[in-house]
Amino acid sequence: QVQLVESGGGLVQAGGSLRLSCTASGRTISMYNMGWFRQAPGMEREFVACISRTGESTYYADSVKGRFTISRDNAKNTVYLQMNSLTPEDTAVYYCAAGSFFPAVISKTYPYWGQGTQVTVSS
Repeated sequence: QVQLVESGGGLVQAGGSLRLSCTASGRTISMYNMGWFRQAPGMEREFVACISRTGESTYYADSVKGRFTISRDNAKNTVYLQMNSLTPEDTAVYYCAAGSFFPAVISKTYPYWGQGTQVTVSS
C-alpha cells in the first residue's frame, strides 16, 4: 500500500503561482498512474490532471489546461502540480491520488489518496 502526503499549498494572489508536491511512501510511485483532484467548499471533488507511470503522457481538465502542469520524479517518489495564472476559482483543497488506470478522471478509480493541501487564491 502507498501513502501520499501533499504539500506546497497556501495563500496566493490572483495571477500568481504555486507548486504542489505529493510525496509517496510505502511503495514506489512508478507502480502507479497519478492524479490531482480538487474540492471547493460545497462542491464535488473534481479532476484536475493525471500522469502516466513513466510520465510520458499527461491529461488535463479543460479548466486548467495551459495553466497547470503535472510532472513526476519517480526517483524522488514525488509528483508535482505547477499552477500558474491562478484565479479565485482555483481555490480548493487539492488532493493527489494513485491508481492503475490512465487517463482516469473519475475519483473512484483511484484507491489511494493523500490528506489534501489548501490552496487559496485572493482577488
